[in-house]
Amino acid sequence: MLDIELRAEEAKDYFETENMTREAFWNHFVPGCAEHYLIHILRKHKNFVPELDIVALHNGKIVGNIAYLKEIIKGDDGKDYEVLLLGPISVLPEYQRKGVGSKLIEYTKNLARKMNFRAIILYGDPAYYSKQGFLPAEQFSIRTVDNMYIAAFQVFELYENALSTAKGRYIIDPVYNIDVDNSLVSEFDKKFPLKEKIGGTPSQKRFEEVVAMKKSAL
Repeated sequence: MLDIELRAEEAKDYFETENMTREAFWNHFVPGCAEHYLIHILRKHKNFVPELDIVALHNGKIVGNIAYLKEIIKGDDGKDYEVLLLGPISVLPEYQRKGVGSKLIEYTKNLARKMNFRAIILYGDPAYYSKQGFLPAEQFSIRTVDNMYIAAFQVFELYENALSTAKGRYIIDPVYNIDVDNSLVSEFDKKFPLKEKIGGTPSQKRFEEVVAMKKSAL
């Protein structure tokens, strides 16, 4: 079992965390990645939750990170329901499948519960996140802005019936809509060692499969 230390990210960690995130996501969903730039700009977002910005260390080296943004579900009843959006969560490839991600998720679940948040939402592979207790958002009648149920959209209630009245639509914050080929991403990426962009990987094919798992809520 790995000896993993979890603590809040500090300013001195930023570049190491960004480089680790880049290594974790490079060629995973698409050729290249933008998640290292995403975590860089998320820290300055007004809805970023610094108390839930946690790094995982092994022998003093940052091997994982998790971050959250406060978001809103627009309820069908006209009310707004504040939730947490998880992401990105990153683990160095050589430390994946060793429980690091699970520890980060469980640790921040407990923190978020103590902070009186009602629920966590995320976009990710249900094959993994279902093992972390996440359920399809469809079970809560929570849809995307275009009124779709998608398999990648999942929910975890931080207390019983936290989302029992929160049927509605979730509108993802524009900060997450970053194209890998965005000029800002390309410029930011120059700070890091050159890496080859590769397409057609098994993880990219799985990502395409998951994205296709959707249906209309009508």
